[in-house]
Amino acid sequence: MKNLQNKKILLIICGGIAAYKSLELIRIFKKNGCRIKTILTKGAMEFITPLSVSSLSSEKVYTDLFDFKNEAEMDHISLSRWADVVLFAPTTANKIAQLSNGLAVDLATTVALASNKDIFLAPAMNVRMWENAIFKSNLVKLINSNYKIIGPNIGEMACGEYGLGKFSEPQEISLFISDYFNNLDKNKKFKALVTAGPTREYIDPVRFITNRSSGKQGYAIANKLQKSGFETILISGPTNLKFPEGVKIISVNSAEEMHEKTIENLPVDVAIFSAAVADFKTKEIKVDKIKKENFENIKFEKTKDILNYTSKHNKLRPKLVIGFAAETNNLEENSKKKLVEKNCDWIVANDVSNNKIGFDSEHNEVKIFKKNSNEFENISFGTKEMIANELVERISDELNANG
Repeated sequence: MKNLQNKKILLIICGGIAAYKSLELIRIFKKNGCRIKTILTKGAMEFITPLSVSSLSSEKVYTDLFDFKNEAEMDHISLSRWADVVLFAPTTANKIAQLSNGLAVDLATTVALASNKDIFLAPAMNVRMWENAIFKSNLVKLINSNYKIIGPNIGEMACGEYGLGKFSEPQEISLFISDYFNNLDKNKKFKALVTAGPTREYIDPVRFITNRSSGKQGYAIANKLQKSGFETILISGPTNLKFPEGVKIISVNSAEEMHEKTIENLPVDVAIFSAAVADFKTKEIKVDKIKKENFENIKFEKTKDILNYTSKHNKLRPKLVIGFAAETNNLEENSKKKLVEKNCDWIVANDVSNNKIGFDSEHNEVKIFKKNSNEFENISFGTKEMIANELVERISDELNANG
């Protein structure tokens, strides 16, 4: 597992009989060149000792959020920044409940809240606990928040019962983490461009034409691309969103500016046009505010079609061009038409007549229409982060499959 060489893993060991297997996990990570720092929860120390963990990891073991000797260094911040990934193994039902509700009750949960890295959970519990409806809702909340789940397996448990909930074997967990880093390495050769948010086409100094877009879906896609190893450029219209870390940000106002900045930053391997670009602008922007009685004299013209220009460019066209379609009716028909007319590879479409998704919502549900296919792929209802995760996985698979 050469992808683990020199990687820094923060391993958080929770209480449960499976905690003893975390010692073998540390040994595997160390053998493959990782640096391991470890947090033991109070429950974990009922099963294994800090001494056994530090002996294997050759690192200090952290145990208590309120250790006055350590917290002067703000360990909950420094540990999360030090790590490449955070791994909870094993993860109990109790810890999943705490994480899903945003609690900061110990060093482990506080690190998770403070972390800016991907977090992996390897659950271990009784089969009835795994099947419990409340537990399932907690787990779904974490999946929707981009936590990554490893396992569990089906098998005989320490309690003597049999079923789903058995802790994944250390070798399986280490392979899962290795594959994660492998995918990051594979995607580093790719460059991505995302457009997001609305544009503003000014009529006069105080009025403009715009579209109803928060930019949340495009920002989530750019963030996921960057975290998946892509060199990522985000060209954003006016939004109130925090810029994703590590992404090159280009802020624009008008469709003309977005068009110019898009062309300036080509070629790329994949371009994702999620921005809600205004379709029309005035032929002339008035210097003074227009009085109401003079509005009938305003003349309009179409803005530049950024998607159409890019997808039909002979030299600058990306390997993969993805357009977005926000529809209120005839979603499939309109999306397939746009796919052909704009010469896209994919169209990602959503029904914005449904007020639970799309504009002004934290959630979305989309269909992906692809060139030369009569079928479509559905990404079911979930947070925009979850939609971005699904979409970026498909983009990575497509680009890597085609070299």
